[in-house]
Amino acid sequence: MNLTELNRIATAMVAPGKGILAADESSGTIKKRFDAIGVESTETNRRDYREMLFRSKDAMSQYISGVILYDETIWQDAKDGTPLVKLIEQSGAIPGIKVDEGTQALPMCPGELVTIGLDKLAERLKKYYERGARFAKWRAVIDIGSGIPSMTAISVNAHALARYAALCQAAQIVPIVEPEVLMDGDHDIERCHEVTSRVLNKTFQELRVQRVALEGMVLKPNMAISGKKCAKQASVEEVAEKTIRMLKACVPAAVPGIAFLSGGQSDEEATAHLNAMHKLGPLPWGLTFSYGRALQAAPQKAWSGKAENVAAGQSAFSHRARMNGLASKGEWQSSLEKKAA
Repeated sequence: MNLTELNRIATAMVAPGKGILAADESSGTIKKRFDAIGVESTETNRRDYREMLFRSKDAMSQYISGVILYDETIWQDAKDGTPLVKLIEQSGAIPGIKVDEGTQALPMCPGELVTIGLDKLAERLKKYYERGARFAKWRAVIDIGSGIPSMTAISVNAHALARYAALCQAAQIVPIVEPEVLMDGDHDIERCHEVTSRVLNKTFQELRVQRVALEGMVLKPNMAISGKKCAKQASVEEVAEKTIRMLKACVPAAVPGIAFLSGGQSDEEATAHLNAMHKLGPLPWGLTFSYGRALQAAPQKAWSGKAENVAAGQSAFSHRARMNGLASKGEWQSSLEKKAA
């Protein structure tokens, strides 16, 4: 393992003003997104859509540090025969790959899940590295509800995340460690803060036990935020303050960077929260975005599966990428959104 090189890549992934495009929707998820805009989810349409994003020169070269791909996409070629991975590299961004194989019900823990995909991961990572992937992603899913999460769910998911991270580093790939505490419930921000702190503490304990070099990884956490169904929604300032307090308490300074998931926040909320956190600096690690829906909802709608809308789709993507790039330096203002509209 060459830790200097892993650290160089991890640091580039969270470079100031840039963040990560999560374009690793599974076939099931992208079908839902395409259904919403009336586009059939075929392999060609999925390729055309993602090619449109990767060819958005302004966005990709200025605001996107890396792209998380799904297995199908990493092997696809663009319409002109160029591998999509090469398009990403040519823009100056780093290609990455989602490697988990989804979730299964956790035995003896009703309503809780465990992420699977470790069994043949070492061989898969070798192939992905040869194809050009320099980082990977694995998502653990922790739900908040009545009597959950259990310590069992937190422990098994943290253990799997650390096993994955160690396998990645052995394959010279930077692991994005993603323990997501879902924002779907009616819990308040305090409960989210408490559960996420427990999850992060357990995850870093497991990473140490399994000898993962913290300098060669990126953390992808949720923010401390109110559940979607909570009657009292925390303000932007409260989300920023509680999230930073939580991360400072739980994430060692040896970690080069943190790239948030958007987790169902609206486009603008995800941007405003990140921006507000940068007003609370200086911070011990890079702090940026690793957004899927919050970067892609607007371009999907603008494109709507039509070749003549590619420029409109790219323009919508560039706008969201730029807004989040500014937020990752604390330079975003809501008036910039109105101007664009």
